[in-house]
Amino acid sequence: MQVPRPEYPRPQLRRERWLNLNGPWEFEYDPGLSGIERGLFQAEKLPKEILVPFCPESSLSGLADLDFHPGVWYRRTFTLPASWSGGRILLHFGAVDHDAFIWVNGQQAGEHHGGYTPFSFDITNLLHSGENIIVLHAQDDTRSPWVASGKQCPEYYSRGCHYTRTTGIWQTVWLEPVPSTYIQGLKLIPLLDQGQVLIELTLGGSISQGSISAHASLEGQPMGEIEVPFQGQKLQFMLPLNATILWSPEHPTLYDLKLELKANNGSHDLVQSYFGLRSLALSEKALLLNGAPLFQRLVLDQGFYPDGIYTAPTDEALRQDILISQAMGFNGARLHQKVFEPRFLYWADRLGYLVWGEFPSWGLDVSQPKALEIFLPQWLEALHRDLNHPALVGWCPFNETQADQDPEVIRTVYRVTKSLDPTRPVIDTSGYQHVETDIYDVHNYTQDVSTFRNLFAPLAQGGEPFRNRPELDAPYAGQPYFVSEYGGTWWNPGQKDDKAWGYGERPKTEAEFLERYRGLTEALLRHPRICAFCYTQLYDIEQEVNGLYTYNRQAKFDPALIRQVNTQKARIEE
Repeated sequence: MQVPRPEYPRPQLRRERWLNLNGPWEFEYDPGLSGIERGLFQAEKLPKEILVPFCPESSLSGLADLDFHPGVWYRRTFTLPASWSGGRILLHFGAVDHDAFIWVNGQQAGEHHGGYTPFSFDITNLLHSGENIIVLHAQDDTRSPWVASGKQCPEYYSRGCHYTRTTGIWQTVWLEPVPSTYIQGLKLIPLLDQGQVLIELTLGGSISQGSISAHASLEGQPMGEIEVPFQGQKLQFMLPLNATILWSPEHPTLYDLKLELKANNGSHDLVQSYFGLRSLALSEKALLLNGAPLFQRLVLDQGFYPDGIYTAPTDEALRQDILISQAMGFNGARLHQKVFEPRFLYWADRLGYLVWGEFPSWGLDVSQPKALEIFLPQWLEALHRDLNHPALVGWCPFNETQADQDPEVIRTVYRVTKSLDPTRPVIDTSGYQHVETDIYDVHNYTQDVSTFRNLFAPLAQGGEPFRNRPELDAPYAGQPYFVSEYGGTWWNPGQKDDKAWGYGERPKTEAEFLERYRGLTEALLRHPRICAFCYTQLYDIEQEVNGLYTYNRQAKFDPALIRQVNTQKARIEE
């Protein structure tokens, strides 16, 4: 059987040697959360089988069990390649929803809390020769106010804009050999004015000293190199470049980067990465990419798949979601209420597709200070994971937060995000009441074109802008203005409507839909103070039928017709 999702899962820190653990695992449900007490981590066998990395709710997993799953168990065996002797062995999980507990050969390796970010353990001391056993237990309570569940439905049946749940492993699991001192983390900050890249490295394993060499190249041609000493587990240095070639949506140029560690304890580590050179800044009216105003023509992408739910069936499916969006003239997306897998961001970098990094904040009660304790560690893991992607142009940790939100939860997350990444704009909470934000965004699903246009007319004349909750949020302070959700127009001819859902009164004909799409979109493109739009949404998801494509990614309209509207020059670009 071919291993599902065989590609290396971490594009920005790649090693040649690794072992993909996707494929059949033994599996069992634990509805009473009694498995630990019953000793399932030492079980000789689990009764069911699941295909990892697909969640048990998905058809690709082989189970397609749509019920709530408070607890699940996974088990599989592996044998290390003989050539891996002499170093350390890392066990990696791309993401497990929501809380994960791991044992190797009956001994606990560690645990992780949060369903959307990667984690790993050094399991060297838990291994023995021959066959080894991994057991993972996942706990997931979608209905808890202390679990950020995003668009996963808290009721049994999917409804409205809530969809099928995901439990347990939903990204690649893999093993990787490393030397006793190795490159663990990498942060890359392009500095265009200096023609350099700032490189920050975190080293794992035993503390040592030695040297790090960095080599940049472009299409095989050397573009810069440097060798620097290190002592300890943190270092920072500049890599000068021979030529500065910018990354942009039109020309998504990526430099290759090779990093080589040589330590005095004999460790030798070699990793491959890449980076793009581009600058981001804000003017009074717009996001500036490489110094020029760029209107962001975005679409809402929620990262769901009919057969894989949270997990794309193939790497090519990730790439195709970007290509079908670009075919309609969108230059990017809000990656909405989900932390997308790193391979999606890799394709965004390569294809020149602007994205906003978001988090599945729905389900978390942000009216209580405890929400900060739950949210911030998970958000920081996502931020550190994705920081290096040139396609990522902004952060938005929360979406449509509740009216009784604790403003200090929102403010603290905003300020911490700014302190860790001062290079990108941050929206504190999308749509509903702002506390402190770099870009002022709103959601508006008005379907009548004239009414929609008139809502934004005062801002064009220097007056007060449309705001979602003017009685609750911080006053508008002249920031760039972003209509980050609009449209959502219901269009599902030929489909029964007993469960279908969308926004507003449905158009009666395709021509009426296209006329409405043009009117709504041109109202934003031609506005002198609007810097971006985000249309809801790219494709249907289950009962929500307001996509420009079906859930199976079939175009509902000729993509060229949508593209002709979207690619008109925006007022702020004139």
